[in-house]
Amino acid sequence: LTGVLDDCLCDIESIDDFNTFKIFPKIQKLQERDYFRYYKVNLKRPCPFWADDGHCSIKDCHVEPCPESKIPVGIKAGSSNKYSKAANNSKELEDCEQANKLGAVNSTLSNQSKEAFIDWARYDDSQDHFCELDDERSPDAQYVDLLLNPERYTGYKGPSAWRVWNSIYEENCFKPRSVYRPLNPLAPSRGGLGSVCCFSWTGLCLEKRVFYKLISGLHASINLHLCANYLLEETWGKPRWGPNVKEFTRRFDPAETKGEGPRRLKNLYFLYLIELRALSKVAPYFERAVVDLYTGNGHEDAESKALLLDIFRDTKSFHMHFDEKSMFAGDKKGAKSLKEEFRLHFKNISRIMDCVGCDKCRLWGKLQTQGLGTALKILFSEKEIQSLPENSPSKGFQLTRQEIVALVNAFGR
Repeated sequence: LTGVLDDCLCDIESIDDFNTFKIFPKIQKLQERDYFRYYKVNLKRPCPFWADDGHCSIKDCHVEPCPESKIPVGIKAGSSNKYSKAANNSKELEDCEQANKLGAVNSTLSNQSKEAFIDWARYDDSQDHFCELDDERSPDAQYVDLLLNPERYTGYKGPSAWRVWNSIYEENCFKPRSVYRPLNPLAPSRGGLGSVCCFSWTGLCLEKRVFYKLISGLHASINLHLCANYLLEETWGKPRWGPNVKEFTRRFDPAETKGEGPRRLKNLYFLYLIELRALSKVAPYFERAVVDLYTGNGHEDAESKALLLDIFRDTKSFHMHFDEKSMFAGDKKGAKSLKEEFRLHFKNISRIMDCVGCDKCRLWGKLQTQGLGTALKILFSEKEIQSLPENSPSKGFQLTRQEIVALVNAFGR
């Protein structure tokens, strides 16, 4: 791939150089830190759209949850919003006072009213989220060590996997009039993988083009990881993983994909730019002393924050960022409506991830979707981030630990 990407003033060679020599080595180190390697996820949530009929029984689909004893004390003890020891203590006092106040009121409320209030609060909290978040208090939510459960090809494929991606593209994605995609493997053969040959953005505004490219880029990213870490052979119970060039060619070669493969890869670069932009925009949030990346190990926490701030400095030095200000910039009413449509489409996609039949694929699908959703939340909260108080918890904008972990690991992917 070479040349300039559509919808931004950036060329592929510049991104490659910047990533290879500045970002990638540091982001790899950051992902190995305790704060970023443990991700709490509920892999047992039922699929909300269809009966889950494609559960993967292949052993490589299995995710090994982390034993309680291995989780750093500062991570498992704190709620998702607690970043530092000081925040832990002050938040407990606030929670206590709040509970007392609510206790005084609750005695006069019916159970139905209480549930309604809880629903309202949950609704208010979700208004700036682009993703459906797992309930971390659920008994089914477990910590997973991402380093011990790497994303790779597990053998999960066929109708179940196809159904997930088809639902994402056909029902939840603004897309060009005609895009070549593999047809339903269940349908009668029509001679090859498909017959669509042309690609037209006619009638699709910038925002909807961006949305399609992000989903296509996410799809390309996941497919690349599967090709790069493929089960090549298994002899005497010892699997050998590595790059599968034939599989890569099948998914991305122009001749195999009717010219669509390189465009998919360009969309991966576009996804990179969007998440890079989000990291540069969220820097002020983490530069405050109140944010510690707290695990309970003071020395490691300080090193993790220093490395994260170093990455932020690098992201700011990149001179060809995507300009998100050009999005939702029309008349206020129309822009607000389009932004909300954008958010709800993406939220639905995050719910579809609960329909993935392979646990390992579901884990990484949920994490990368949440990471992209967090990036979008950041890009549309610039004013709130700029007006954050220096020494007190955020009111207008905040990130949970899960969102922070997802953001960094998705960008790392």
